[in-house]
Amino acid sequence: MTGKSSLFQSLKDLTLPVPLVIDPVTGLYDPFPAFPYTGNLRPTYPLSPLRTLPSSIKRPDYAVDGVPRSEYALGSSSRKISILSPSECEGMRKVCRLAREVLDIAAAAAKPGVTTDDIDAIVHQACIDRKSYPSPLNYNRFPKSVCTSVNEVICHGIPDARRLVDGDIVNIDVTLYHGGFHGDLNETYYVGDKALADPDSVRVVEASRESLDEAIKLVKPGMPFRAPGDAIDKKAKARGCSVVTTYCGHGINQLFHCAPNVPHYAKNKATGTAKPGMCFTIEPMISLGTYRDKTWPDEWTAVTLDGKRSAQFEHTLLVTEDGVEVLTARKADSPGGPVPMPVVV
Repeated sequence: MTGKSSLFQSLKDLTLPVPLVIDPVTGLYDPFPAFPYTGNLRPTYPLSPLRTLPSSIKRPDYAVDGVPRSEYALGSSSRKISILSPSECEGMRKVCRLAREVLDIAAAAAKPGVTTDDIDAIVHQACIDRKSYPSPLNYNRFPKSVCTSVNEVICHGIPDARRLVDGDIVNIDVTLYHGGFHGDLNETYYVGDKALADPDSVRVVEASRESLDEAIKLVKPGMPFRAPGDAIDKKAKARGCSVVTTYCGHGINQLFHCAPNVPHYAKNKATGTAKPGMCFTIEPMISLGTYRDKTWPDEWTAVTLDGKRSAQFEHTLLVTEDGVEVLTARKADSPGGPVPMPVVV
């Protein structure tokens, strides 16, 4: 039986700060040693310094202090959806072409031994080379130029000093700001041969890819914004996976995030319908286990509550008079692409 004094001491111990354990050789450490992680992944700090850009590159309104004032001015409840003019549509086409180029460059570097911070540096420089601003940088004070979400990370992973290993899956989420417009896309990639040989990794990655493809088939004038969620849910469940409900697709144009919201789950209550000239993303996040999520103390990294793997794919879409234009479509030589389920012997 535990006495009162020993019980008091154990409770007191829970309130004491947990010291950082810094590797004496590398200088790396977990910044949140007392946090109850849901899976095997750990943040690996210190983060590299905030990256800079030439003054000649046009910046969004949040670049200096992290506050996206143009978005806040509309209000989170705004349902007004922009209809882009022909010249604005051309602006979106251009930035999305550039964003695809940057994602492909980053994806080619996603190999065992490479850190996600290395990928961030590659994305940052590729944006500069295209006279573009990496939209995530300092957006609501996000500290990096790209989101890299590994294994159980659903989205918004912060690039750090952890090295990718054979068997990982990694989502690379790229957004560019160029000519006054944002272009947004992401894909999940297999790292090394072990991930390609793992049936669960392939199942969740391909379920996410397929569910986005099914949703895009629906996009045309008159499509209810609640419709993609039904198609995504059906495809995910057919693969034995679940759909994360916390995050959704979003309008994108001169603003990084705006109306409409496009939920990814079935029987959602989204209102409104698609019209020619509207631009938005669909970006289903699909998990092997529970759809529920938890956020790390960095206030960005969203992980599955059960620590199982999650995958995501995203395109920026423009509604046309008779259908949809996938502005961030893959090119013939884009890294990655669908793979068949491995044969289990």
